Amino acid sequence: MNKLYSRLFVIPAILLYTFFFIVPVIGGFYYSFTDWNMMRPNIQFVGLDNYKEIFSSSGPYMKSIIHTFSFTFFTVIFKVLIGLFLAILLNEGLKTRNLLRMVFFVPYTLSPLIIGIIFVSILGPHGPINVILEFIGLGNFTHSWLTDKSVVLASTMGVEVWRMVGWNMVILLAGLQTISKSYYEAASLDGANKWQQFISITLPFLTPALTIAIILNTIHGLRVFEIIYALTNGGPGNLTEVINTQIFKEFSAGRYGMSNALGIIAFLITLMIAFVMKKVVADEEADA
Repeated sequence: MNKLYSRLFVIPAILLYTFFFIVPVIGGFYYSFTDWNMMRPNIQFVGLDNYKEIFSSSGPYMKSIIHTFSFTFFTVIFKVLIGLFLAILLNEGLKTRNLLRMVFFVPYTLSPLIIGIIFVSILGPHGPINVILEFIGLGNFTHSWLTDKSVVLASTMGVEVWRMVGWNMVILLAGLQTISKSYYEAASLDGANKWQQFISITLPFLTPALTIAIILNTIHGLRVFEIIYALTNGGPGNLTEVINTQIFKEFSAGRYGMSNALGIIAFLITLMIAFVMKKVVADEEADA
């Protein structure tokens, strides 16, 4: 009786989850096989036509998928590496470490849209970045960072890294603080230098925190939208288009069938990578 009574409290949550998640996913899956378009009165089943168009090498959709993976891959590397460097630095006995932790973490608390609007000015042709480069005699390195085809994708990645590096620092700093100082003291007595201590002590003990950071950053990268939308809206010439900006544009244009197909692909890619990473983590924990 007690078990039945407790399970009654779960029913509202299950109903809400089913109504607001399961039903829309099933509906989206169905409509991804149709030509549902705002300009047409009738919805027709078109089979795999939307998916064929998406994976056509000559179309814009495949490029957006490639951009999404590129964005995710490079931002994860730099966010985790810089976050690790800052975590190690601030784990030392610096007098200003609490202030620096706050300074590095503040960008994560800001809205991506606000950050995007700010950086549109900073990275503009006459923005502070170019002014500083001119001032120090590096005028040859100035760019129109958000319109120059050679650097625009890298510029969006840089803004994303700047925004998220403090969050990674906090996760890795928490992992570092669980490592007992006695390990380092024993290693110093054995003659191990800082690099040897990092390889033999820090990295092995920090592996769980690093794994969590990589998984969460990867999922976040695959779902990127706001920062790209605010900075470039996918331009110039679709060079920074990602899956979610394509979904938004297709939906805004009334191509609901294609928008749902792109959404299903984004969902499956994220689900597949999350599953693979979870499997890797489970295997590592089993080996440990």
